Amino acid sequence: MNMDEKTIKETLQKGERVTLECKKAQSNIPGSVWETYSAFANTYGGLILLGVYEDLKEKDISKRFTITGVDDADKIRKDFWNIVNNPEKVNVNLLRDEDVETIVIDGKTIVAIKIPQADYNTRPVYINNNPIRGTFIRNHEGDYHCPEEMLTMMMRDANHDGNDRLFLKNYTMDDIDIPTLERYRQRFHNRYAEHPFNDLDNQEFLRQMGGFTKDRENGLECLNMAGLLMFGKGLPIRDRFDNLRLDYIDKSGLIGDQRYSDRLTYDGTWENNLYNFVTMVLPKLTKELPRPFKMVGLERDDDTPQHKAIREAMTNCIIHADLMLNSVLKVEKYDNKFVFTNPGLLRLPVEQIYAGEETRARNQRIQNMFRMIGFGENLGSGFPLILSAWNEKHWLKPELIEQRELMQVKLILSIETKEEIPLVSGEEAKELPDVLKNVLKDVRKDVLKELSDRQIGILEIVCASPEATWMEMSEKLKVSDKTIQREFTAIRKLGIDIVRKDGRKNGRWEIKISK
Repeated sequence: MNMDEKTIKETLQKGERVTLECKKAQSNIPGSVWETYSAFANTYGGLILLGVYEDLKEKDISKRFTITGVDDADKIRKDFWNIVNNPEKVNVNLLRDEDVETIVIDGKTIVAIKIPQADYNTRPVYINNNPIRGTFIRNHEGDYHCPEEMLTMMMRDANHDGNDRLFLKNYTMDDIDIPTLERYRQRFHNRYAEHPFNDLDNQEFLRQMGGFTKDRENGLECLNMAGLLMFGKGLPIRDRFDNLRLDYIDKSGLIGDQRYSDRLTYDGTWENNLYNFVTMVLPKLTKELPRPFKMVGLERDDDTPQHKAIREAMTNCIIHADLMLNSVLKVEKYDNKFVFTNPGLLRLPVEQIYAGEETRARNQRIQNMFRMIGFGENLGSGFPLILSAWNEKHWLKPELIEQRELMQVKLILSIETKEEIPLVSGEEAKELPDVLKNVLKDVRKDVLKELSDRQIGILEIVCASPEATWMEMSEKLKVSDKTIQREFTAIRKLGIDIVRKDGRKNGRWEIKISK
């Protein structure tokens, strides 16, 4: 851990209570230390400082902490190790020798204890041999008892077999929507034309895919959670998993008081299983993304890294979700971003996910079903693939946000550039390119000042290449088609009218200035 006086003082100056706990602990270890141990382990990890007093009423962080020191650091450390290794007090010891240090600050000795975040296979970490009353969670206010729903989720996560193996007694092939399964099988056949699974009947095919299982204790054969949620009829799914809702909302291109331009939720017109949801939503998400013309052999390949990233995000939203929580699996589309929200919490720290470290999916059988048809096929590189695709377009870095209070995770994929890229020549950003100077000569100076660099770039393209399409503009300026359309609207509001003559495919742009 390598803590020293400087590091401790810097930590106290930040005063991040969610990962810092101070105890006066002059001669003994306070009993509340173990609640904090459990809370840190079950949340984000943290630092316990023994021999530091915290005045919670003090608003000024620089005055909140007082170094009081401990009387006998060796005794404190010995007592701590004795207790943390006692399974009657703490169910698991997460610490190494170097995680407990003695440090002298201003002539006074304190004991610093670094608590790591427990692995999802180890949680819940609890005390007093009581997982229900002895499991704690940390927030900015301190330690508090873990809610029952979150505790149950932790226990499910500790199961190496994943959540979606759950055996559903009395749920049979009668509960499967055969048209959905056959659409999946057709996609599977297109991908693996010679695969032996293609010759199996539906029940045996589903068994091989991991969605139909046998209870070896009593010999019963039934669907499991993966089979029903992936391919089931809507009514049996809602009967068994009435806690879960699937929702897609398109909030792009809204006009006036319009709340959304498109929505897919349960309305009785489709069987609301996971396969239908994904295959219906993905085309809606990606239809405005630029698809440059590219040939691979004799076939067109327009599956760009950004399309793959959206598919990866959609698949991850499902395979990492805790589908047993009372929540909504939601996908939202805006003019400038996509938002994927799934029930459950992250099983790894955010920084490890950004670094490319992989974790087992909660729904391993569903993951395999998607992988077999090319969804989420880049096993072991999912999040780095998304980061790379977004970085290639210079779009804002994807945001992965854990919302513990809501028991959900959000992934926000913005399609706005990291910064405005200068698109005009000259010493000042507002100096017009030569190609525009004559065209915009009648535009008032105060109006020209309102033009952004991107808008000037669009006008420059329109003048230099009148036949350019929105897609070609979006490629050149590294923004989405929707962004180009919004900029057109903004330009027209300034009295600079851009008109397309002779059709979208073979037409040309003309610029007209309103007098």
